Amino acid sequence: MGCLPQHGLPRGAMSTPGIQTGCFECCIKCLGGIPYASLIATILLYAGVALFCGCGHEALSGTVNILQTYFEMARTAGDTLDVFTMIDIFKYVIYGIAAAFFVYGILLMVEGFFTTGAIKDLYGDFKITTCGRCVSAWFIMLTYLFMLAWLGVTAFTSLPVYMYFNLWTICRNTTLVEGANLCLDLRQFGIVTIGEEKKICTVSENFLRMCESTELNMTFHLFIVALAGAGAAVIAMVHYLMVLSANWAYVKDACRMQKYEDIKSKEEQELHDIHSTRSKERLNAYT
Repeated sequence: MGCLPQHGLPRGAMSTPGIQTGCFECCIKCLGGIPYASLIATILLYAGVALFCGCGHEALSGTVNILQTYFEMARTAGDTLDVFTMIDIFKYVIYGIAAAFFVYGILLMVEGFFTTGAIKDLYGDFKITTCGRCVSAWFIMLTYLFMLAWLGVTAFTSLPVYMYFNLWTICRNTTLVEGANLCLDLRQFGIVTIGEEKKICTVSENFLRMCESTELNMTFHLFIVALAGAGAAVIAMVHYLMVLSANWAYVKDACRMQKYEDIKSKEEQELHDIHSTRSKERLNAYT
């Protein structure tokens, strides 16, 4: 009565190592199917777009405050296209860029998953269709156009960086050289019309207040970070082009291999049918 039963262990205890092995193999299979190149490019794209949109938006808001506070500029009544209206338009463009490239990054990640071996390993062999090849070619063309667009955005973002660098240099030279009378005219940068004079000189009180404030320094560095974000987006687009080109080559090779397998299978079926027909003829002749 005091003896233990022969099967004292629970029924599921002996299968625990098998369950762990199965989970480990499943995790390895899932990790092996992740398109790491597309993932790195997507992270870089999101980081660049976030820096450009966030810092660019705040830098534009700081520019409005500087123009209104220190240059004594005011919004024009009516539908006149002035610098403040242009800044508002740029802000709306930033909102559109953030939303568009968030969706585009997701689409490129999905395309990367479908062109890796993840789907094939999980769901068996898949057929490479003409639609799939057209989608890959379309993504390559669209990414190339977006890369050119981001190059233009990077060049355009360098303009306010150059303007603020000049302003920051004037403030620095004023503190280093006593008695220097330097002026900054907004007409030089096309911010105001030729007939409207908006000039600030080092001897004015507004200029000294602007140089001593942290708003100028913050806006300048925000534009620099926005420029770096645009450059990161360009690098991400180049990375995507390399990934998409490699995926296109993979799809093309898979299509050729698929045609070869179809022809081979057809020939083997024909040989099998011929062999079966001859066997039946020999059997009939023997009987």
